[in-house]
Amino acid sequence: MEGTEVLHKVEEGSGAVIHPTAIIAPGARIGRGVKVGPWCSVGANVVIDDDVELISHVVVDGHTRLGVGSRYYPFSTVGMAPQDLKYNDEPTRCEVGARTVVREHVTIHRGTATGCGVTHVGDDVLIMANAHVAHDCQVGNRVIIVNNVVMGGHVVVEDDARIMGSAAIHQFVRIGHAALVGGVAGVEADVIPYGSVLGNRARLVGLHWIWLRRHGVSQPEIHQMRRAFLTLYPKGPEEGTFAERLERVRRDYSSDPRIQEVLTFIDSPSKRGLVRVARGDYSAAETEGA
Repeated sequence: MEGTEVLHKVEEGSGAVIHPTAIIAPGARIGRGVKVGPWCSVGANVVIDDDVELISHVVVDGHTRLGVGSRYYPFSTVGMAPQDLKYNDEPTRCEVGARTVVREHVTIHRGTATGCGVTHVGDDVLIMANAHVAHDCQVGNRVIIVNNVVMGGHVVVEDDARIMGSAAIHQFVRIGHAALVGGVAGVEADVIPYGSVLGNRARLVGLHWIWLRRHGVSQPEIHQMRRAFLTLYPKGPEEGTFAERLERVRRDYSSDPRIQEVLTFIDSPSKRGLVRVARGDYSAAETEGA
């Protein structure tokens, strides 16, 4: 239905339901079955795909696209201008994928001209209340970001990663596939795929064993990954340089696709380097993989 304050005419027969108090600017594109609740605001360059729901008090602005079936809770904002002093109102973008859920007070800012130009959040992501996804961040599919997580600009979070409550991710950091970032961790360097980090500053304490088991990785492969991990990050005195240990892992374990994934991540360009291994509580955390 169309209220007196709706500026954009919704196509007849689309099944879209627009609350009378919502404001949708001319030029916005609204898909079929969309629900826009009370006091929402949608900018002129926004594209809302089919079956999206803005529950209430949601602000969507900029050149932003909301994916099919995604859902936005009260007081979340998507596509607002980045918190970057170099930003000069360039027409940069923001994209949120299909079936992603954005909870209360989440902020997702659009990209910058000096970055990659787009902030991207993938499919089937859950972003819990009060989290912040900064400009130019690239968040993969099936990621879970828990309450109060904050990201600097240009952060990359690969598929299936888990970032626990109140973690802070430094700009340009990469979080690898299926990695786990513990609560209240300060992450200032890259986290390898399947890695588990804790603490302030965050340190590597093992692999994300729970994810591996829940996703059907066999026990022999888990043991293989553990042996490779302990070769690269030994518990006791380090044997040779990191580069030498890395070559041993390449020689002995690179036939395993998940270990090869870790090696490829390590070889990829990085602005922050790798998170260092913990020493004090490292052994205790690692025993879960036994």
